[in-house]
Amino acid sequence: MLLKRDLIFVNIMVLWYNIFMKTVYVGMSGGVDSSVSALLLKEQGFYVVGIYMKNWSQDLPGMKCPWAEDLADAKRVAVKLGIDFEVWDFEEDYRQKVVEYMLDEFKKGNTPNPDIMCNQEIKFKLFYEKAMEAGADFIATGHYARIKQISGDSVLARAVDENKDQTYFLYRISDEALQHTIFPIGEMTKPEVKKLAEKHGLHNAYKKESMGVCFVGEVGMKDFLKEYIDIKPGEIREIESEKVLGYHEGAIFYTIGQRHGLYLNGEKGTINDGLPYYVVKKDIEKNIVYVSKNLNHEAIWTKRLTLGDIVVRNNSGIPASIKKPLKVLVRLRHRAPLAPALFDGKILHFEKEIKRPASGQSAVFYDGEICLGGGIIK
Repeated sequence: MLLKRDLIFVNIMVLWYNIFMKTVYVGMSGGVDSSVSALLLKEQGFYVVGIYMKNWSQDLPGMKCPWAEDLADAKRVAVKLGIDFEVWDFEEDYRQKVVEYMLDEFKKGNTPNPDIMCNQEIKFKLFYEKAMEAGADFIATGHYARIKQISGDSVLARAVDENKDQTYFLYRISDEALQHTIFPIGEMTKPEVKKLAEKHGLHNAYKKESMGVCFVGEVGMKDFLKEYIDIKPGEIREIESEKVLGYHEGAIFYTIGQRHGLYLNGEKGTINDGLPYYVVKKDIEKNIVYVSKNLNHEAIWTKRLTLGDIVVRNNSGIPASIKKPLKVLVRLRHRAPLAPALFDGKILHFEKEIKRPASGQSAVFYDGEICLGGGIIK
């Protein structure tokens, strides 16, 4: 039986917990970045719950999905850190909101980015909402990004490690989720993260990073698409002459400006004089890929990009109605150099010509280190 003084002590501890100890649910993938994020949060005094998001578990012919190994790595780290750990199954939602979206875009001839959609629909929507319902004060992930406070608002900012900065993939997450998100390693470099993991005896300190499709480990996008889309071979033609130079496996696999992976008359990317060919046009309906030796072809270069499905971050400082073009810095792919441009609310006007990115990809714009938003390239 508890004595009166024991009850008083328990009540004091509960009160202390409610006031001072905040709960954070950490998405743990089994990699070193999310593992160190959980470690740092625990050291900072948070009550940490590790969550493995099971987004994909299907094996493909000759390709084994690594989800079981990743789960085992995440669980092993949770045991090492002494934190609670759960598995949340988002596989059906992931298939509908990320995979089906990706497949539909490829069928249209676009080149979507599934990592961006995963962050928008799964990690910072479903995961965030379920964590809040479970009593979390915050969620956290191992992304290289920072959250800064400007005039009392949380804004998305680039990571200290520019080589690893992942704000390009995060520009579409909601401002609401951002207010309750922590990026523990945003102030660190990748070598520092690995060194800290090693110092604390985390077994995955130097685990190899997956470089394939975001949800199927080392599987390449082309191999994945072949399993889900009926691919038809077609002609590769020289755009100036309409001459058939070779054949392709499917027009959806090619992007404007591409020069590698073209097999023309049995040679890889070149014919006769040795000059490379570049993809300058795709006719999806007729399944024809057009190429040219002209590196200066108008299809490859541009000074304007029209965006659709634009996201303007509420706390970015961009007014709802843009009356004059805004000066921004634009990133057209992960790790790409920032290019200066003017944004009029729909179109990006670049100072210098840029190599045209694939339709379906994202253009993300910044004011200094602050992410203002972005859109899907038409």
